Formats: sequence, C-alpha cells, structure tokens
Amino acid sequence: MTTSESAPLRAVALVCTLSPSPAPSSSHLLAEQTMAALGEHGVIGKVVRIADHDVHAGIGTDMGNGDAWPAVREAVLGSDILVLSTPIWLGHPSSTAQRVMERLNAEMSETDDEGRMLTYGKVAAVCVVGNEDGAHKVGADLFQGLNDVGFSLAPNAITYWVGEAMHKTDYQDLDATPEATAAATATLAANTVHLARRLKSAPYPAS
Repeated sequence: MTTSESAPLRAVALVCTLSPSPAPSSSHLLAEQTMAALGEHGVIGKVVRIADHDVHAGIGTDMGNGDAWPAVREAVLGSDILVLSTPIWLGHPSSTAQRVMERLNAEMSETDDEGRMLTYGKVAAVCVVGNEDGAHKVGADLFQGLNDVGFSLAPNAITYWVGEAMHKTDYQDLDATPEATAAATATLAANTVHLARRLKSAPYPAS
C-alpha cells in the first residue's frame, strides 16, 4: 500500500437544516451517522451546521461584511470528502442547501496552476431526510450541481430516509436506524473512501 493509499483522509459534513443549534435535526443526525461510518475507514473530520453561521447569499468566495462562507470554504478545501446533508422541503433540497450550492458555484472560477478546479480530486456524498418521497429527486439535483463544481461521486453516494406520505414522524424520532438506511450509509462510506483514495494517488490530468 502506497503512502497516499494509507494516509488519513479528512471529511466535512455541511448540514443544511433550516434550524440553528441546539434545535434537534434529522439532517444533522444522519450526517453524524455518515461521518461515523466514514470514521470506520480511517476518515477524520467535523460536522458544520450552516444555520449556525452567517453565510451570505451570492456566488463569490467571499461576499464581505462578516460573511461566514470563507471559513466554511476553507474547511471544504481542506478536506478530501464533502458530505452534504439536507431535508426535503416541498420536494426540493432546503433553501440552505441551495445557498451552499450557489456559494460552491464560485469554485468554477478558482483553479490551480494547471487549470484544474480546486475541488478536483475531492469526493462528495449526499444525505437526505424527509417525510415524503423525493430523496432520489433531491439527490439528483445535488449530484448534478456537485459534479458541475468539480466534485466526484462514487456509486451509491447517497443515504436517505423518507417516511410515509402525510405522516409526521421524523428520522430523529425513530427508535432505531432502519436497516436499509444503515446499509446505504455503510455503502456510501466504503465507496466514497475508496474513490477518494484512488483520486489522491492518481489526480485528474491538467485541463
């Protein structure tokens, strides 16, 4: 095993619940479970709840006037893996998740000396929770956007839970993690780490 294959990987999970801490959040819970699954593969990192920070609207790397995005961006660029966790609202990712994607859009103009986006070589994964069906649609939206701004995605790079339509149960209210969700989280972690290690040892070619 080469050094790049055995070196520890870093991950950051951006939780896009609309509720700031200390409010309970199903999106936060699934993000923590995903980070724990990544940890089983030697990944270290942290969870950041975006609602706890004053991330301004815009598509720049720094919108000024106390914008909290530059610090979040530093955590993203300092990581090998980005986990984006969102609830479903009206069939779409949360407005917070959309804001994160809009801020990540600025990375399309940020390149290294060889013309590659700074996000090249970084791997993304998605967590989705909601009380209605729609996890695949939300995942598709985020997958496309994350790929556009330079992230790679492994097979099955999504874990999710959705309750029955019209019901009020939240993921965080369940007595135990459903087996299907736990299995999806484990697969996400294994495949995402595998891809991250491969890209670390064999970067994309110059643009």
